[in-house]
Amino acid sequence: MFRRTFWFTTGVAAGVWATTKVNRKLKQLTPEHLAVAAAHKAIEAGGRLKDRAVDFALEVRDHMDRREAELGDALGINAPVDRELPAPRGYAVIENRNSPPYVEGPKKSTYPTYPYNRNEDH
Repeated sequence: MFRRTFWFTTGVAAGVWATTKVNRKLKQLTPEHLAVAAAHKAIEAGGRLKDRAVDFALEVRDHMDRREAELGDALGINAPVDRELPAPRGYAVIENRNSPPYVEGPKKSTYPTYPYNRNEDH
């Protein structure tokens, strides 16, 4: 009697365990879960790609600075490299006082002007 109870309990436990595993796997294969999993993988891959791109850009910049220093030494140009933008240049605006609008006076519009009122459109 004890053997039968033992094997019956073992069978029930194995059945419950197998059913639980199958249900979990079926839940993982639903379209919603697959979409969420794909989104998470894409985010992780994008993060890794961004990190690699930043590392690559920093490495390129380091090698570029080192090569510029080598070329500067080889050419005898030892001035420090200024990475900032130059100050904006100021240009004086010069008006041509000989043009017709200034000689004859400003022309007035011959077309009637209407105020723009957005409420009239609706």
